[in-house]
Amino acid sequence: MTDSILDTDVMSVATCWDAEPDAEAVIRRAIDTAAASVTDDIADAELAVMLTDDEGIRTLNRNWRNLDKPTNVLSFPALRPEGARKPDDPPPMLGDIAIAYETTRREADDEGKPFDHHLSHLAVHGFLHLIGYDHETDAEAEEMEDLERRILALLGIPDPYADQERVT
Repeated sequence: MTDSILDTDVMSVATCWDAEPDAEAVIRRAIDTAAASVTDDIADAELAVMLTDDEGIRTLNRNWRNLDKPTNVLSFPALRPEGARKPDDPPPMLGDIAIAYETTRREADDEGKPFDHHLSHLAVHGFLHLIGYDHETDAEAEEMEDLERRILALLGIPDPYADQERVT
């Protein structure tokens, strides 16, 4: 494995991910590229990515967002301690990302995208949420989508929003 500024733990809790043996490497590469592309001080930070199925993410979505349906990715940012980090403090935790296999697969197939491209996009999207980016307003969405495009371009992945109307 290459050097990373983050400690990313990727765990599969659903056997459907067995169909994608490179998923962990794809996610690590996407998150490492995203981390190297932002100015946030996240060196040595930790995050976890859970590879789940639609039922698992539906439960999370229902419990945390009151939306009783599956989604592709959810992010759960960790609380950030206040004040300067001391040398003996443990590494900061950025939070957790959950990605659902069936929804990710269906979206990639419906959009005619390689699965690893869509998975990379979702990993980058989830990571950006962990460090404070959002898309609640048009301005926030534009900023986040522009950053996603730049990061994905570094990975050799085409603009995932190319076929959508631009936020104005």
